[in-house]
Amino acid sequence: MKSSSSAPLSSSSSSQQMVSSYLPDECWESIFRFIIIDDDCNNNNNNNNKNYNGIGYFGSHKSFVTKNFVNLNSLSLVSKQFLAVTNRLRFSLTFYNESTSCHIFKRFTNLNSLNIKNLYINLNNLLCKISCFPLKQLTSLNISNQHTIPANGLRTFSQKITTLTSLTCSHVDSINNSDLFLIAECFPLLEQLDLSYPLCCKLSSSYVDGVKALSLRLTKLREVNLSGFPINYQSLFHLFNNCRKLEEVIIFNCVEITSKGLASALRERPTLRSLSFSTTSINPELFSTSHFIDSLATLKGITCLVLRGFKISDELLYSIARECLPLTRFVLRRCTGHSYDGIKFLLSKCQHIQQLDLQYTDFLNDQHVVQLSSSFLVDLVSINLSRCRLLTDSALFALVRNCSSLSEIKMVHIQSKSGESSESLVKFGVYPELKSLYLGECPWLSDESIIMFASIFPNLQLLDLNNCNGISEGICQVLRKCCKLRYLNLSFCSGMKLLGLNFVVPELEVLNLSHTKVDDETLYVISKNCSGLLKLLLDYCCGVTEKGVKHVLDNCTQLRDHGYLCHCILNV
Repeated sequence: MKSSSSAPLSSSSSSQQMVSSYLPDECWESIFRFIIIDDDCNNNNNNNNKNYNGIGYFGSHKSFVTKNFVNLNSLSLVSKQFLAVTNRLRFSLTFYNESTSCHIFKRFTNLNSLNIKNLYINLNNLLCKISCFPLKQLTSLNISNQHTIPANGLRTFSQKITTLTSLTCSHVDSINNSDLFLIAECFPLLEQLDLSYPLCCKLSSSYVDGVKALSLRLTKLREVNLSGFPINYQSLFHLFNNCRKLEEVIIFNCVEITSKGLASALRERPTLRSLSFSTTSINPELFSTSHFIDSLATLKGITCLVLRGFKISDELLYSIARECLPLTRFVLRRCTGHSYDGIKFLLSKCQHIQQLDLQYTDFLNDQHVVQLSSSFLVDLVSINLSRCRLLTDSALFALVRNCSSLSEIKMVHIQSKSGESSESLVKFGVYPELKSLYLGECPWLSDESIIMFASIFPNLQLLDLNNCNGISEGICQVLRKCCKLRYLNLSFCSGMKLLGLNFVVPELEVLNLSHTKVDDETLYVISKNCSGLLKLLLDYCCGVTEKGVKHVLDNCTQLRDHGYLCHCILNV
């Protein structure tokens, strides 16, 4: 009996090996690339524009291992041939353990992107080790969240690896002027540089020479992020004047640059295609002076304009509209001083906007959204109307009805409900185009309403319902109706209940249950029916014990082997 049961297995194994031996590596590589590209397209169809600041599906979650990597790992187990092929297809790597680095770099020789996240790694030593490997295609290095810039390691690294075009040093505790000179000397081919949000810095005047050195040395620089960096007008002028290929500038939380300084710098770089700017001033100055308006109007090729926390005027919006600037992304977040007339006129002239963000626009009401969506937003793909206090879910229905390409809606903290009956919503129809829906902090949401949303939007892949305390068992029906759901956020949903989950949820990869009343019994149900989970967040879930966590790790093998589980409780 034993021998008869093992024979088919042996035959199957040998036949698989015969099939794989018939095809050369190049064929299998093409097949695997097709699998990866197809999955990547499904994961990112809501986040095509890299400037978009939304989380996409998994963008805001640290330590997440993408499904592509899981696919590669699964394929690599089939045979040694498949292992060799998948090794060549691994192009990006995030790691935390210095001791395993040598093994990793021997295996993955085609890496083009490297992300080092462990704060406690000796980064100087690690970068010196990495430089010993022939990573001839490495173009991107991320060493964010470190105490300091690893000067010695970067210098050694740059002498051996000369292909770097992108460097990210975000949220570094301390950056010195000498670090800027070092980057300018070591990486002259940089096209992308991110020095955003250093924690401890000197006065902006201390960095003028360093920024000037960067601007003169990095002749190919196209994109720079200096958000939270101590930059003044003099440094900004050097950057805009000397970097002739500069196309994208992100400077959020700026302290010292005035509207006059920004206007003068803009005149030095009329080829700019993307500008993202915000101020930290409690009483922001008026960014609608004639000088600033005229300078902004010179950016004839600008496609992305992000303004946060400014006091602007309708005249600024009128000026942008009259120039018919080719905007595809437009953000006015927490801005004051303008009116609906200004926004309407701009959108009437710039009708190719794909991503629109009007968060905290207090005057915007449902009728405004109906008018804008039915007349001007024909190309809209993503919209964020969170915390617009006059809006109801009627605005949401108007958007999906009038914008045929819309795939993402963010309407967080909408306080009131339109009062539409279930019968009217049934007649509303089905809109399969919508893939991402953010309705967090909406206390009026009930089981009935989220089930109805699931019926109307059956192809949702991302659903964020954080801080919606009116929902309970209805979430199970949502999971049944939205079978393509990959990301679900139920954090702070105190009434949420998942014990009725008695069916398989095959696509769910990220589940956030932090600050909920989930317990071990519920975790067992989840682990049996959501075995494809790659990330599970259980922060401050007091009903969860080690027993519940063990259920998850036993049943969710991809989470155990390649994913991320976070469970921490408050010690009293």
